[in-house]
Amino acid sequence: MSIKIEKTDKKDELKLEFTIEAEKFDEAMKKVYLKSAKYFNIPGFRKGKAPMNIVEKYYGDEIFYEDTFNEVVPEVYEKELKDNNIEAVSRPDIDVKQIGKGQDLIFTAVVQTKPEVKLGKYKGIEIKKIEYNVSDKDINHELGHMQEKNARVVSVEDRPVEKDDITVIDFEGFVDGVAFEGGKAENHELTIGSNTFIPGFEDQIIGMKPEEEKDIKVKFPEDYFSENLKGKDATFKVKLHEIKKKELPKLDDEFAKDVSEFDTLEELKASIKEKLEEENKNKEKYETEDAVVKAVCDNVTLDIPSGMIETEIDNMIEEIKQRLSYQGMKLENYLQMIGKSMEDFRKDYEEQAKTSVKTKLVLEAIVKAEKIEAKKEDVDAKIKEMAELYGKKEEELKTNEAFVKYIEDSLKNEKVVNFLVENAKIK
Repeated sequence: MSIKIEKTDKKDELKLEFTIEAEKFDEAMKKVYLKSAKYFNIPGFRKGKAPMNIVEKYYGDEIFYEDTFNEVVPEVYEKELKDNNIEAVSRPDIDVKQIGKGQDLIFTAVVQTKPEVKLGKYKGIEIKKIEYNVSDKDINHELGHMQEKNARVVSVEDRPVEKDDITVIDFEGFVDGVAFEGGKAENHELTIGSNTFIPGFEDQIIGMKPEEEKDIKVKFPEDYFSENLKGKDATFKVKLHEIKKKELPKLDDEFAKDVSEFDTLEELKASIKEKLEEENKNKEKYETEDAVVKAVCDNVTLDIPSGMIETEIDNMIEEIKQRLSYQGMKLENYLQMIGKSMEDFRKDYEEQAKTSVKTKLVLEAIVKAEKIEAKKEDVDAKIKEMAELYGKKEEELKTNEAFVKYIEDSLKNEKVVNFLVENAKIK
């Protein structure tokens, strides 16, 4: 096995030429044949029993080449990168120069490498002090949520629909006199003022009385998710069955006893204030860290390889896929709903990805410059915490090199951010 390394005419890019001996390639080809023999059905032989040379003659010599390449190359590729201290940050652009039975496998891989970060000023960064105070309005807002949560719903029979009422309606929508798919429902609960329906729909429910029927005319927005309905005029035939409203409990000591462990409303308010102050401290901490890190990154000019940005976008898209799957939705359906192509969707995340990658590279460079380490006892404590959280064995996690590295990097990241904040000038 041999490798030639040369720089290309692009910054932070290498061209690697690999040569894998014919003997190793042929050995790997035999493994591939043994794995796949059962799939070959050749006249004169029982399925899966044809010798390798017969399979090659029947299907062509190249039948095993691709699978053999995939069998032998990944391990060799990763080993050579590690042995030559090459930090590849993009998928390799592979070009096979020579492949065949009894021949050396020769291929090139063009990869982008991690760029050198030339740090600017990162100690003594000046930022404005970030501070949040708890006001009576904030406390009353929380109490309002508690009232809403403990409200009871009562029927209204002595008046027409008003804003904030809960209505029970039947409706069916028509465009050009034709009913459209998804435009019909019976006994649907709609809160007036929730803005969950097409603009103008809810306003026209106001004033209706139980058992009244009405034609409501609206226009679908130009950016509506359904292509068939964008910008179309529509008529909904609506029948109102029932009017309901929320009745909020009175804010007094009895309310405090009902919804908390406190005996008085004043005690409940004090508890809410304490909770909000704690939330504000955390918010101040995170926003201060973000402000300092952003200021440090602004002092660095850095050409980020496109491969790093694409990989970061890939990670972001994967997270979105997972979140959508929890809601029972596929990404393809979501893109169709918002009217975007995958290309446009990826472009939306490009700047965010650039910022994220730049931040990681800058913090990594400061970790190196300041010789920041993750102590073994801290790593072990974090692994123990994660093991308990996910119901795993500590020893199992400790033998997972990738996981241990992730923990070490996370701890270094925490330390470097704390270091930057401690050395910042907060006015």
